[in-house]
Amino acid sequence: MPRTLVVHVSDDPDALSRVASVCRRRAFAIESLAVGRTETAGVRRMTVVVDTDQAGGHRLVANLARLVDVIRAEDVTDRSAVSRDLAMIKVAAAPDSRADIMQLVQVFRARVVDVAADSLVIETTGTEDKVDGLLQVLRPFGVMEMVRTGRVVMCRGSQDAPDGAS
Repeated sequence: MPRTLVVHVSDDPDALSRVASVCRRRAFAIESLAVGRTETAGVRRMTVVVDTDQAGGHRLVANLARLVDVIRAEDVTDRSAVSRDLAMIKVAAAPDSRADIMQLVQVFRARVVDVAADSLVIETTGTEDKVDGLLQVLRPFGVMEMVRTGRVVMCRGSQDAPDGAS
């Protein structure tokens, strides 16, 4: 089962490569990686999804916590959290199929962010399953291009880091 780790790192250009290097050296396959700024200047937040069990997640958190750039690392897989992916999907849209595509966009609570003569770019956010579902129903129209952010996660409420988190 995939484990979701949240890692806060200093805003150092090499921090990402160091975190990825720890995963590589320990033979953890990264399924998803999202990095962005936080509410604190000089701190980046990484959401890393790795294919491992609970014990492997614990070992990886411990190894990451030893890195100089890492401010805090925690496995949030078993915590109550909100999880989202973002995807933009460019789909072929002939005039006779646009109405059908637009209807699917509404059903999935997605939105059209670009319209061209022969295509539409659709933006959607949600769980990985929701994004996969929209992609599946758009495939018959012809998916021309797609980009996904990877999972981002935020724990619910004002919970502090659990015991054992760095």
